[in-house]
Amino acid sequence: MRKIEKICVFYGVNLGEDTVYLKMAHNLGEVLAKRKIDLIYRGGSLGLMGCVLTVVAVQGRRVLSIVPSTFTVKNLVGKTCGKEIKVATMHERLLKMMELSNAFIVLPSGFGTLEELFQIISWAQLNIHGKPIGVLNINGLFNGLLSFIDHAVKHKFITQSAQRILISASNTNEFIDKL
Repeated sequence: MRKIEKICVFYGVNLGEDTVYLKMAHNLGEVLAKRKIDLIYRGGSLGLMGCVLTVVAVQGRRVLSIVPSTFTVKNLVGKTCGKEIKVATMHERLLKMMELSNAFIVLPSGFGTLEELFQIISWAQLNIHGKPIGVLNINGLFNGLLSFIDHAVKHKFITQSAQRILISASNTNEFIDKL
């Protein structure tokens, strides 16, 4: 098992319709703090991330946000917590998160987060990085995505080795252990 010191969490600005997602976000923050893992994220305080970062920060871990300057001007994501690095573009943000993180967690969310997930998987597939990437599959939210990937492997559009890049677990401790 590799030592994870800084983890990047991808998330959306929504809370979802079921309180199980908020409980998961709170639990993730507790687990990260307990395991002495610092948080890197894309800035703001809305949605599930607001819960994760609050728990991590209150329990004394470092929080680093990487925010495109257009987001801070328009205040699209809420108030940022912890240290902030401003970058010019979304691509620069993702690149900086990849450089500074030891692993990636994707929380239930929407299209923007999925775009980041696929970009970071593509970079791993191209050997740009070898860091673990996973989805926290709470309430089976990612089951359809995981089924699609299985289907693409079956039809030879994704290799089995590429499929193994993505880790999935429905429990936060199990997930961190898989990294």
